[in-house]
Amino acid sequence: MAFINFNAADVDPNQSFEPIPAGKYLAAIVDSTTKPTKNGAGEYLEIVLEVLEGPYKGRRLWERLTLKHPNDVVVRIASANLSAICHAVAVMTLRDSHELHDIPMTVTVALRPVVTPDLTGPDASGADVATHLGQTGRVDAALWAHRRAAAPRPPEGLDG
Repeated sequence: MAFINFNAADVDPNQSFEPIPAGKYLAAIVDSTTKPTKNGAGEYLEIVLEVLEGPYKGRRLWERLTLKHPNDVVVRIASANLSAICHAVAVMTLRDSHELHDIPMTVTVALRPVVTPDLTGPDASGADVATHLGQTGRVDAALWAHRRAAAPRPPEGLDG
Protein backbone atom coordinates (compact mmCIF):
# COMPACT_ATOMS: atom_id res chain seq x y z
CA MET A 1 0.00 0.00 0.00
CA ALA A 2 1.22 3.49 -0.81
CA PHE A 3 0.45 6.52 1.34
CA ILE A 4 -0.90 9.37 -0.75
CA ASN A 5 -1.92 12.72 0.72
CA PHE A 6 -4.41 13.82 -1.95
CA ASN A 7 -7.72 15.68 -1.89
CA ALA A 8 -9.63 15.24 -5.15
CA ALA A 9 -11.81 18.28 -4.30
CA ASP A 10 -8.73 20.47 -4.89
CA VAL A 11 -8.15 19.27 -8.47
CA ASP A 12 -10.48 19.36 -11.47
CA PRO A 13 -11.08 15.84 -12.83
CA ASN A 14 -9.29 14.94 -16.05
CA GLN A 15 -11.62 14.99 -19.04
CA SER A 16 -11.27 12.17 -21.54
CA PHE A 17 -10.10 13.16 -25.00
CA GLU A 18 -11.91 12.04 -28.07
CA PRO A 19 -9.62 11.34 -31.04
CA ILE A 20 -8.78 14.33 -33.20
CA PRO A 21 -11.19 14.26 -36.17
CA ALA A 22 -9.87 13.15 -39.53
CA GLY A 23 -8.46 16.06 -41.52
CA LYS A 24 -5.37 18.15 -42.21
CA TYR A 25 -3.53 19.88 -39.34
CA LEU A 26 -0.47 22.08 -38.99
CA ALA A 27 1.79 20.20 -36.59
CA ALA A 28 5.43 19.81 -35.58
CA ILE A 29 7.43 17.00 -34.05
CA VAL A 30 8.11 17.92 -30.42
CA ASP A 31 9.68 14.70 -29.14
CA SER A 32 11.20 11.50 -30.50
CA THR A 33 12.88 8.46 -29.03
CA THR A 34 13.81 4.93 -30.02
CA LYS A 35 12.29 2.01 -28.14
CA PRO A 36 12.49 -1.78 -28.46
CA THR A 37 9.51 -3.61 -29.93
CA LYS A 38 7.40 -5.68 -27.52
CA ASN A 39 8.92 -8.96 -28.70
CA GLY A 40 12.46 -7.54 -28.65
CA ALA A 41 13.02 -8.44 -32.31
CA GLY A 42 13.26 -4.84 -33.48
CA GLU A 43 13.30 -1.18 -32.63
CA TYR A 44 10.95 1.68 -33.43
CA LEU A 45 11.18 5.44 -33.52
CA GLU A 46 8.33 6.97 -31.53
CA ILE A 47 7.49 10.45 -32.78
CA VAL A 48 5.27 12.90 -30.89
CA LEU A 49 3.62 15.62 -33.00
CA GLU A 50 1.81 18.63 -31.57
CA VAL A 51 -1.00 20.44 -33.40
CA LEU A 52 0.04 24.11 -33.75
CA GLU A 53 -3.18 25.94 -34.56
CA GLY A 54 -6.96 25.70 -34.68
CA PRO A 55 -9.39 24.20 -32.19
CA TYR A 56 -7.07 21.25 -31.50
CA LYS A 57 -3.98 23.38 -30.82
CA GLY A 58 -1.78 21.69 -28.24
CA ARG A 59 -3.21 18.19 -28.83
CA ARG A 60 -0.64 15.51 -29.54
CA LEU A 61 -0.41 12.65 -32.00
CA TRP A 62 1.95 9.69 -31.76
CA GLU A 63 3.55 7.88 -34.66
CA ARG A 64 5.69 4.76 -34.43
CA LEU A 65 8.11 3.82 -37.19
CA THR A 66 9.62 0.34 -36.89
CA LEU A 67 13.03 0.92 -38.49
CA LYS A 68 14.74 -2.27 -37.26
CA HIS A 69 12.87 -5.55 -37.63
CA PRO A 70 13.41 -9.00 -39.15
CA ASN A 71 10.49 -8.40 -41.53
CA ASP A 72 11.80 -6.28 -44.43
CA VAL A 73 8.29 -5.14 -45.41
CA VAL A 74 7.76 -3.56 -41.98
CA VAL A 75 11.07 -1.71 -42.28
CA ARG A 76 10.33 -0.61 -45.85
CA ILE A 77 6.96 0.90 -44.85
CA ALA A 78 8.47 2.70 -41.84
CA SER A 79 11.38 3.97 -43.94
CA ALA A 80 8.97 5.35 -46.54
CA ASN A 81 7.03 7.16 -43.78
CA LEU A 82 10.26 8.57 -42.34
CA SER A 83 11.24 9.72 -45.83
CA ALA A 84 7.88 11.52 -46.14
CA ILE A 85 8.56 13.31 -42.85
CA CYS A 86 12.09 14.26 -43.97
CA HIS A 87 10.75 15.63 -47.26
CA ALA A 88 7.99 17.55 -45.43
CA VAL A 89 10.47 19.33 -43.14
CA ALA A 90 13.29 19.59 -45.74
CA VAL A 91 15.80 17.51 -43.76
CA MET A 92 17.11 15.16 -46.42
CA THR A 93 20.11 13.70 -44.58
CA LEU A 94 19.15 12.66 -41.06
CA ARG A 95 21.67 11.72 -38.39
CA ASP A 96 19.51 12.30 -35.31
CA SER A 97 15.74 12.43 -34.94
CA HIS A 98 16.07 15.73 -33.05
CA GLU A 99 16.84 17.37 -36.40
CA LEU A 100 13.14 16.87 -37.26
CA HIS A 101 11.85 18.68 -34.18
CA ASP A 102 9.94 21.98 -34.21
CA ILE A 103 9.58 22.29 -37.98
CA PRO A 104 5.96 22.88 -39.01
CA MET A 105 4.38 20.52 -41.52
CA THR A 106 0.87 19.64 -42.56
CA VAL A 107 -0.22 16.19 -41.43
CA THR A 108 -3.29 14.31 -42.53
CA VAL A 109 -5.01 12.49 -39.68
CA ALA A 110 -7.08 9.39 -40.42
CA LEU A 111 -9.26 7.62 -37.87
CA ARG A 112 -8.23 4.09 -37.00
CA PRO A 113 -11.22 1.73 -37.05
CA VAL A 114 -11.36 -0.58 -34.06
CA VAL A 115 -13.92 -3.34 -33.59
CA THR A 116 -16.29 -2.66 -30.68
CA PRO A 117 -15.99 -4.93 -27.62
CA ASP A 118 -19.24 -6.71 -28.48
CA LEU A 119 -17.89 -7.36 -32.03
CA THR A 120 -20.93 -5.66 -33.63
CA GLY A 121 -19.05 -3.18 -35.78
CA PRO A 122 -16.30 -0.64 -36.19
CA ASP A 123 -15.60 2.03 -33.60
CA ALA A 124 -13.28 4.87 -34.65
CA SER A 125 -11.38 5.03 -31.37
CA GLY A 126 -7.95 6.24 -32.44
CA ALA A 127 -6.22 8.62 -34.80
CA ASP A 128 -3.26 7.91 -37.06
CA VAL A 129 -1.07 10.27 -39.07
CA ALA A 130 -1.61 9.25 -42.67
CA THR A 131 0.53 11.71 -44.66
CA HIS A 132 3.09 14.47 -44.11
CA LEU A 133 3.30 17.54 -46.34
CA GLY A 134 5.75 20.43 -46.36
CA GLN A 135 4.53 23.70 -44.89
CA THR A 136 5.61 27.16 -45.99
CA GLY A 137 4.75 30.64 -44.87
CA ARG A 138 2.10 29.92 -42.23
CA VAL A 139 4.19 30.10 -39.05
CA ASP A 140 6.44 32.88 -37.77
CA ALA A 141 9.89 31.59 -38.76
CA ALA A 142 11.62 33.62 -36.03
CA LEU A 143 9.47 32.00 -33.34
CA TRP A 144 10.34 28.50 -34.54
CA ALA A 145 14.04 29.35 -34.95
CA HIS A 146 14.09 30.57 -31.35
CA ARG A 147 12.31 27.42 -30.10
CA ARG A 148 14.72 25.16 -32.01
CA ALA A 149 17.76 27.07 -30.65
CA ALA A 150 16.47 26.69 -27.07
CA ALA A 151 15.74 22.96 -27.40
CA PRO A 152 18.27 20.56 -25.85
CA ARG A 153 20.46 18.79 -28.37
CA PRO A 154 22.55 15.65 -27.99
CA PRO A 155 26.31 16.16 -27.69
CA GLU A 156 28.22 16.41 -30.97
CA GLY A 157 29.47 13.13 -32.34
CA LEU A 158 26.77 10.97 -30.72
CA ASP A 159 24.33 9.18 -32.98
CA GLY A 160 20.74 8.99 -31.65
